[in-house]
Amino acid sequence: MVSTRYDNGRQIIENWDAVFRALSAEPRRQLVVSLSDAPADGSVPLPESAVNPNVPADPKSLRRELHHTHLPMLADLGFVEWEREPLVAARGPQFEQVAAVFEALHSNATAIPDSLVVGCQRLEEEQQTDLDLR
Repeated sequence: MVSTRYDNGRQIIENWDAVFRALSAEPRRQLVVSLSDAPADGSVPLPESAVNPNVPADPKSLRRELHHTHLPMLADLGFVEWEREPLVAARGPQFEQVAAVFEALHSNATAIPDSLVVGCQRLEEEQQTDLDLR
């Protein structure tokens, strides 16, 4: 019984570690968001679906990073499936594990600190306005 609980606990920890490792890079986060917005059985074009619209990346560099780093990692974890030509990605069999993190964040968006969702300059401007109003 203790061994089963230990094994289950270890597996849960490994699953969470994999999710956070997968979401630790912006192109991977953006790809998860793009796939969440796409039809469940559809695919998304790359590299454009892995680009944060607020911080455009060099398409050639991003394509190389996707091909050699990001997509293999996400595929190994079962979060995405991808093809080289044309370069596209689709939801993998474990996609819901990473998608659930974003769903939870979106449903609790008002509890997320401004520093994580508002640009630093805008946050500083808002803080200065607050000080001016006092």
